Amino acid sequence: MLLLLLALLCSIWGEPARCLEEDGVFSFQGDLRLLTVGNSSVYIATEEKLYQLSHDLTLVHSLTQRGILKKTDQPDKEEFYRDPMEAAWNAAFRVNVLIPFVNNDTLISCGVTNKDCGFCEVLDLKNISRLVYSEAFQVGPRRSSRGSVSFLVDVKEDSGLTQTYILTAIQKHRDKAEDKCGTDLRTINLQNTNKEQNGDIFSWSGRSGDKPGIQTEADVEFVDGFQISSTVYLFSNVASGGETNKVRLIWLQAETSKKQTLDSFHGATLSSSDGGEGSRLLASSVIPGGQRVLWSGVFSVDGGEANTELLLFDISPDQIKEMKGDPHFFPPPKTADPSSVPVALKPKAVLFKQNLMSSVLAVRLNGWIVFFIGTADGQLIKLSVDRNYQPSCPKILYRTSGDNKVFPKIQLDPVDQKHVYVPFKNQVRRVPVSKCSTYQNVKDCLSAQDPFCVWCVSKKSCAFKDDCIASEWLSIPDESKQKIVSHRFLKDSTGAMKIIIQTHLTMAKVQSNFSCDFSTTSTQLCKNPGPQPVYPQCTCILNDPFPAADLDVTIKISLGDVFLTEQIKMINCSGIHGQPSFHLCQQCIRAGCGWRQNSCSWATDPAQNDSICANVELFGMNFSKPEISSITPSVVSFYGRNHAVLSGRNLRDVTRVRIKADLDCDPKEAPVWNNNGSSLMFHIPRTETKGRVKVCVLLPDRSCHGSFTITYQSSPVCSDIKPSSSWRSGSRKITVYGTHLDLVEGITHSHTPQGVIIPLTSSYQNLVYETPAAKNAQDSSSIVRLKVANETLECSTRITYYPDPVFSSFKAVKEGKDVRIVIQKKADNLEMTTEELSVEGIQNENTYPCIINKESSNKTETFTCKIQGLQNADFEAVKINFGKATINLRTLSLPHKAVLILRLLLIPCVIAGSKAEGLSG
Repeated sequence: MLLLLLALLCSIWGEPARCLEEDGVFSFQGDLRLLTVGNSSVYIATEEKLYQLSHDLTLVHSLTQRGILKKTDQPDKEEFYRDPMEAAWNAAFRVNVLIPFVNNDTLISCGVTNKDCGFCEVLDLKNISRLVYSEAFQVGPRRSSRGSVSFLVDVKEDSGLTQTYILTAIQKHRDKAEDKCGTDLRTINLQNTNKEQNGDIFSWSGRSGDKPGIQTEADVEFVDGFQISSTVYLFSNVASGGETNKVRLIWLQAETSKKQTLDSFHGATLSSSDGGEGSRLLASSVIPGGQRVLWSGVFSVDGGEANTELLLFDISPDQIKEMKGDPHFFPPPKTADPSSVPVALKPKAVLFKQNLMSSVLAVRLNGWIVFFIGTADGQLIKLSVDRNYQPSCPKILYRTSGDNKVFPKIQLDPVDQKHVYVPFKNQVRRVPVSKCSTYQNVKDCLSAQDPFCVWCVSKKSCAFKDDCIASEWLSIPDESKQKIVSHRFLKDSTGAMKIIIQTHLTMAKVQSNFSCDFSTTSTQLCKNPGPQPVYPQCTCILNDPFPAADLDVTIKISLGDVFLTEQIKMINCSGIHGQPSFHLCQQCIRAGCGWRQNSCSWATDPAQNDSICANVELFGMNFSKPEISSITPSVVSFYGRNHAVLSGRNLRDVTRVRIKADLDCDPKEAPVWNNNGSSLMFHIPRTETKGRVKVCVLLPDRSCHGSFTITYQSSPVCSDIKPSSSWRSGSRKITVYGTHLDLVEGITHSHTPQGVIIPLTSSYQNLVYETPAAKNAQDSSSIVRLKVANETLECSTRITYYPDPVFSSFKAVKEGKDVRIVIQKKADNLEMTTEELSVEGIQNENTYPCIINKESSNKTETFTCKIQGLQNADFEAVKINFGKATINLRTLSLPHKAVLILRLLLIPCVIAGSKAEGLSG
């Protein structure tokens, strides 16, 4: 009995760490409701459980969210109790507020029980199985936590003491649900955190017993909120009357008292990049540190979830202007003022455009801001932005094979600050912010353009900066550069030709022994002695004459104990010529030359970059510009697609197809074939990132023309196969179930890996194909694989092969104006359906279609079919078709029937004779 009780208690207060599937992953029961991270633990509230995990996602404690309700001393109030007897459960506790109160060593967990009545628990922060206090009280929303926010706010009161309250901003619907529990919370409230505060714990009353708050009559969905110093920031989507959605920011000054804090609010409206109306805020993150308060938001451009952009705003409170009222929010007894116009804030920068962004976390690192962006199709993207708000190329830190949405919010590990917690519907992942150790040399380490990574000189390894202790280090500067070493070919005012080498690095200490060595395989390149190198620049004054042919030059750069080698090609800049174009200009600048008066020449400005090429136009174009009208298919998985068809006009001279993302990072090119001028074929290459990319076509001069979009989606996922068996002769129709199955190009079976089967039909959720025949009797089962471009994706369900069905006999019977045919089949494991059979009756060399029904028994399966409008039931045979097999089942002739009857009559005689011989023996 004691063992049983212990087992029951374990099911309530804890469970083994079976959910820890691998390092950094925790899967849980029920759908995620809330995730929060404290200094010592991670806390997860789901529909079924409340979990406490260590920072490495090892399970520490878990509580069931099922139990019973008991009456209290107060009328109409019931307390929630967890109960070990599952049969006695009659209530669920749905958590909508989950806040670690670190200064009080408690975890505040509030939500609703049955009847949507409020209930709160205060738990021990280090051991959630220890209940500190509980009460039936409404804190936060009665519906889902989605669209509402709650967090702790410190208010410095006029007494000089600082009081901590729970700010609850509750989603507001115009179709307000009936409140069965008598709650009169406002839209925005400040609620107590301890019993010593005025009005007792959880109360929203002020000092005088009033109930201060902020109210609205509009539809409001809150997205985020936080406090910096004495200013509180709240972000929401607001729709009022027939107006389109507006993204609103509210400032509060947390001073003096609850009432003063809530009455101090001022508002602003945030606009998207195009300034149009109808945009929607999906996720947000404040950018820590800095003199100004910077904030980033994921905006939906059109109000949906697909077309999204990441915007940067300055939301410093000094932008507040005095307002007599607000069009949406008001502190009762005042009312909203529709004529009031909040201050409009425009974004400082558009940082990133990417489909389906759903979550964001910002981290400041020296002069960089690093964004961790979650998407609704299961990606975690890292985007580093320099001090000029110029983004570097995004990197994929994690990607699901399917469309598993990243929930708000991504959170940083507060202890090591080297991992982020990424929430999904049924699991949380702990993902490293960088993998510095994967870069094996100094050039790879710094070329990765990762602000988290430095080259640790003493260890000769790439590492996090705080792991490089008592050592010199090199890192990237706080400006986004594609190269750590650049070069320019310069001609000065005296006519001297120079090669200028510039390093783009940040050093722990500027090295005094900085030097560069220029060498070629054939000639003394630089005049000796030359100018002394001064970090970060080296100069080589070329010997006369200038080489007639292009020359490969090796530069060895020394920075203390670190050595970098750079290979460049020295060319005659005036040899880069042709019709002025963006591509020709870009080719010129990237070769180290200068662009002036629409032509390439020796550089005169060592700092010129290819941004100057943006304004270069085509001159004297003597060809018809290629145009793209379609690409089939234009939606593919991230594995790409073979044999895509591009159609358009003037394609005859196209040599390659170029595919590039929004930031022009890592453009890919694919050769073309079967080009007839109006269409061509090419392979769509694989990518690391899901989302939209731009496509143009290349001409021999490397100029790129036309514009079209390809969308990369998740790869196909196979979740089930029905039926999961086939007859050996093959051609049984099989349905594969899953997601993105419309992107499958073919199917293979493990016993015939070279035979690619084209699907008969396919859609997003299912695909139909015909099985190949088994090669021999040893082929009892086969693995099904989906072919996507050059990848094969394995299904977990196998196809089992059984012998072909055996049909033993048939009988035709006249029924009214129709003929019913009964077909006997030996029982097997194929679970054949009537849809897989077609039957025809053969009479006097004529065939008649027969409509099928099915009946079954333990040993035989009986199929019946009906031939309509036929008077004669005398059939010589029936033709049975399944897959691509055909069986002609014939009736027995009279002689055959007589022989069969005689054999049956002789069987008892044979048996009796055998017994007699046995007895005589």
